[in-house]
Amino acid sequence: MFHKNCPYLLRLPQAFRLQRLVPCILASAVILPAHADSVFVTLEKDNAVVEVDGVTGEVRRTVPVGKRPRGILAGRDGLKIFVATSEGNAIAVLDTRTLEPVGRWPVDKDPKTFTLNPLETRLFASNDDDNQLTVVDVESRQVLKRIPIGKEPEGVSISPDGRWVVSTSEADNTATWIDTTSLEPLERTPVDPRPRYSRFTDDGEQLWVSSHDGQSLTIIETATKRPIKTITFKIPDVADRDIGAVGIRIDRDRRYGYVALGRASRVAVIDARTLEVVRYIPVGQRVWNLEFSPDQKRLYTANGLSNDLSIIDLSTFVVTKTVPVGNGPWAIAVLP
Repeated sequence: MFHKNCPYLLRLPQAFRLQRLVPCILASAVILPAHADSVFVTLEKDNAVVEVDGVTGEVRRTVPVGKRPRGILAGRDGLKIFVATSEGNAIAVLDTRTLEPVGRWPVDKDPKTFTLNPLETRLFASNDDDNQLTVVDVESRQVLKRIPIGKEPEGVSISPDGRWVVSTSEADNTATWIDTTSLEPLERTPVDPRPRYSRFTDDGEQLWVSSHDGQSLTIIETATKRPIKTITFKIPDVADRDIGAVGIRIDRDRRYGYVALGRASRVAVIDARTLEVVRYIPVGQRVWNLEFSPDQKRLYTANGLSNDLSIIDLSTFVVTKTVPVGNGPWAIAVLP
């Protein structure tokens, strides 16, 4: 699309056309409207999912989804989102255009978090009540295997190459490494008390595990499955018992990592190269989980007690908007 003054260029001699076409295209680009993100947030106390405009903070719509929704993921095609309904014992599939249900995968009792392999052919969901990881074939929606894990499995993540699935165990204080070919647990890495979530770096070289009761983050080398550093969070004027490390995100350049700190109502910013905390960002009350905008210029946080969404500008590390979204926001998925 050309700027309104550009069409005359097509009538110019070819020798003059190119040098004037470039600034005209630039002018055209300036007037194009920005495309807003679609931010989907699970509301565990409303049994719903809410959609928010990630730029303006406008709440677009709220739809019922099932009992106590928690974990949420966006499909790679952008047409579906997947939601763990903890008390519905299933993963619900919603069409992102209509937010109407288009599928359902049974995954046994109390699924909290889950992940999909890179090809989206298999789904791995933790079952807190059953102390297991359920593996589901996406096409047939049939359970392929139930893998025994340590007590109270919580965070589930998959390595970027699809080689490993990791599930944390809150009661056993371990991260269990599962081979995705054999579907067997091959190794357990000890971590600090009550590990909640895990996240691989995009290059697959490290796994980060948050520990709620340890007020800490364990950095594990993927190749050896051994911890290389443990970061303990300390915030002036905040009691240690309120610093519960939960959700994790790491930018694609491995420049900064971000950890939600629960009742401390802060997000820790970590230099992902030096593995040191560089600052704490105040957000809403009891921040559970967080997610980047697609361009990673913003970070969104789900704040479970203040019932809102914080939008953080990552160029300044400042919250630019606080958006009321409903009761018990828990996890976030974002699509362009």
